[in-house]
Amino acid sequence: MTEDLRSLHAPVGAELADPGTLTGSVTLIIPTFNESGNVAELLRRLGDALPEHLPCDVLFVDDSTDDTPAVIEKAAADHPFPVSVLHREVPEGGLGGAVVEGIRRADTDWVVVMDADLQHPPHLVPELVGEGMRTGADLVVASRYISGGSRAGLAGNYRIAVSRGATWLTKGLFPRALRGISDPMSGFFAMRRSVVTADALKPLGYKILLELAVRCRPGKVAEVPFVFQDRYSGESKSTAREGMRFLAHLASLRSATPLARMIGFGLIGLSGFVPNLAALWLLTHTGMHYLPAEILANQAGVLWNFVLIEVLLFRDRRRHRHWADRVGRFALLANADLLLRIPLIAVFVAKLGMSVLPATALALVTTFVLRFAATEALVYLPRKTPKPEESARS
Repeated sequence: MTEDLRSLHAPVGAELADPGTLTGSVTLIIPTFNESGNVAELLRRLGDALPEHLPCDVLFVDDSTDDTPAVIEKAAADHPFPVSVLHREVPEGGLGGAVVEGIRRADTDWVVVMDADLQHPPHLVPELVGEGMRTGADLVVASRYISGGSRAGLAGNYRIAVSRGATWLTKGLFPRALRGISDPMSGFFAMRRSVVTADALKPLGYKILLELAVRCRPGKVAEVPFVFQDRYSGESKSTAREGMRFLAHLASLRSATPLARMIGFGLIGLSGFVPNLAALWLLTHTGMHYLPAEILANQAGVLWNFVLIEVLLFRDRRRHRHWADRVGRFALLANADLLLRIPLIAVFVAKLGMSVLPATALALVTTFVLRFAATEALVYLPRKTPKPEESARS
């Protein structure tokens, strides 16, 4: 990834040279993607809203393909707080990845995350930090769904329905991690830098608050109401593609533990019966003998399972092996399951005296657990890389 980090304005006072030593110091992280029409007005409103005694650095993390970085540089000249821009040539992780890059750079007590489109009112930045200081909270969320808040800036009933549905879904999937957060889809929040482990974050898309809450588990959470504003300039980045990335992100977060991955593995395996049976019906109705049809139909289920497992369970481990290597290993394990199951049933019946149905059920469970463990170990675990001294000796 090519990076360009430029300081665009000198600190307003010597006390800002070491912001990490001051109580309440803040890094305001603003991810941008083609937001040139909003930058000047955003910085103007921030200049009006931020109190002079609040030590605050403004960091734009920019993935733009337009002139947004140049516009930031020009607008920063008259801004009373230090302003920097980090331009990423490769926007890994989308908006969430941009926020994580900003967090890595921050050495202040607090990080505040907000969008550049002015749908998040800048005057609430000091209130978010102040609420955290008053209550001792680790995370303070600007919420549209508590008294005094509103989602008025959401354009149309469709976006309102999607937002509300996504909120219900996430709170249902992560009831403990999101306890006390009424608006997990909010992109406007303050968090103590000390509770964020940036290396533990694996963002995908634009719902970074969800990522932080689930992976970092802040102790105490507070909320302040806010009215979601109309976009000042430009177009919304919320698209169907981002919606799919959001669902994939949910699946990745939910399957972070081995037990959750095993459950997901089993549910995906059950769903594989649908393409398996459909392919079997199609092949036999074209005149193929049922035995080769069974073998070919099983491959349809294997391919179905592989695609879902890649997307939903092991998305963050796909770079360790070439896709063809992963397909081959997965197919080998899936078909070996059939060869192992029959001998196991015979052993359970002959040696343990079990009847056929219980023996078959036990064999299914056994081969399922073995296949899951083998899939993790042989398909998706990273390859071992030799230590430097070993490489030198070889």
